[in-house]
Amino acid sequence: MTMPANIETDAARLREAMTKSLTADDVLVDPAWHHATATVPRHRFVPGFYLPADERDRQGMTVWEPVTAELDYGRWLAAAYSDTTLITQLDGAEVDWEQPTVRHGGAPTSSSTLPSLVLRMWADADVSEDHTVLEIGTGTGYSTALACERLGSANVTSIEVDPHRLEAAANALFGLGYTPTLAVADGLYGYWPEAPFDRIVAACSFRAVPPALVSQTRPGGKILLTLSGWLYGYARVLLTVGDDHTAEGQLLSGTVSFMSARTHAAPAFGNPAHWAAGLPKTGRKAKHSPERITAVTEEAFHLRFLAQSAAPDAQMTTVGEAILLADVITGSAATLTPGDGTWQVRQSGPVKLWDRIETVLSAYDAAGRPGPETFRLHVHDGGQHLRHPHMPGLPLPMP
Repeated sequence: MTMPANIETDAARLREAMTKSLTADDVLVDPAWHHATATVPRHRFVPGFYLPADERDRQGMTVWEPVTAELDYGRWLAAAYSDTTLITQLDGAEVDWEQPTVRHGGAPTSSSTLPSLVLRMWADADVSEDHTVLEIGTGTGYSTALACERLGSANVTSIEVDPHRLEAAANALFGLGYTPTLAVADGLYGYWPEAPFDRIVAACSFRAVPPALVSQTRPGGKILLTLSGWLYGYARVLLTVGDDHTAEGQLLSGTVSFMSARTHAAPAFGNPAHWAAGLPKTGRKAKHSPERITAVTEEAFHLRFLAQSAAPDAQMTTVGEAILLADVITGSAATLTPGDGTWQVRQSGPVKLWDRIETVLSAYDAAGRPGPETFRLHVHDGGQHLRHPHMPGLPLPMP
């Protein structure tokens, strides 16, 4: 397909429409971020990406359709200026966007995050003109470009663990005249050569706040990141760093999830049937339904994070109608099996996984079902501690 001669004109029109839409939705309140959004050409950072097909394949797997200007110019440019996350990599494999193929299944490992979330992150981090920032997870470079437009390239450092992703982002950034400091580095360790920073913003999630990030933030500076875990519970947290290199802050409301930092991804736990086979034959009636943490609701999203705080090494899957929890660290396991309107729990191993989760669910109910923004996170003594004034059992004892 021959590329249209007026691609930049088309892009400018769509970018203007996206900016107006984000303004109407109260995403763009700060005039400086409004200017950055209206200026940075997102399409230059996403020459190709995957979108999910409307239906799954016969095996129930997601069908990922490649989208490029050559394959479908209109769809490509419209998606580039939609408030949508665009998947640019699956399973860590680089794509030949000259000859992309349809993919069946696969886990997204890199993306261009939806613009409203990118802007929300920069706004929540309370970034202003005189700040130096570290962005963890360059991805396509679009978010980096917005920061450069807002702060000036000299104040922006962005790191990415995948060298191929960083090379593509660097080419797009430098091609547009943005010259931030870029480096291939693991976000778990920040980037000491450019520290200290006024703000650190992570576009990936971590199981725990990396101590290096606290050490690399100036006293009074802020860290915005997403905490996640092997139960795929998520919570955004905004921390302020103290003079003594401790940090404290609150969880933020809203359902936001990010891909895990690759070093914090869940390990393979083997055959679920093998874990279930080692459980006792009898159990007890569950006090709480597992649907409280599996439902597609905002409260369940929050509760899954609290459950994960109670059983941080557990993973969850299904075996037939039963739900299995498996802990590869301690060898503990639990199943919840439905029947007669209740759930039966069977557990084995040194950690009673569902007992731990039920404890925090009961405490949550007793506290009046508090929202995420009422919880505080304290980072000190080499660990993180989640607390709530009406849930004295937090932080929960670790195994």
